[in-house]
Amino acid sequence: MTTVTKAKPAPAPTQAFENAAAQAKEQVEGFVKAGQEQAAKTFEQTASATKEQVEKLSAQLLKISSELQALNKANVEALIQSGSIATQGAEELTREVTAYAQASFDKSVTTGKALLTAKSLKEVVDLQSEYVKASFDAFVAESSRLQGIGTRVATAALTPLKDRVSVTVSTLSKPIAA
Repeated sequence: MTTVTKAKPAPAPTQAFENAAAQAKEQVEGFVKAGQEQAAKTFEQTASATKEQVEKLSAQLLKISSELQALNKANVEALIQSGSIATQGAEELTREVTAYAQASFDKSVTTGKALLTAKSLKEVVDLQSEYVKASFDAFVAESSRLQGIGTRVATAALTPLKDRVSVTVSTLSKPIAA
């Protein structure tokens, strides 16, 4: 026996249009859904990468801030040390100038007494000449000695600052680690 298959009747044109529209709608919805999923995935990746970069940058900024605080603290300490050295040097210079002034005064009193007891004009002139020569020589020697003390103190007082300038320039010249 042979079976005869009957052909299905062709769908009506409205039915075909509705089927095509339903298929197109499904495809569009699939594209939209895939696009939304891809956009969400891309957003999540971008947000995650941004979060990582912000965390890295925050850590770097915190480290830089900490380093700058330490640098500034050391700079202030060097400034205090320099000021202390300069103060001690000023005290030393004051003591030396005071001692020189006292010695000069004592010498002038001694010379004045000797002038009052001089027996002749020649003796007065000789005493006065010796006093002037000795005073000038002492002044030149003391000036030279005070200049040496001043130079030594200035060098010592500036050394901590010079060292900190070198460290600061070196630190601030380094590139920031990525």
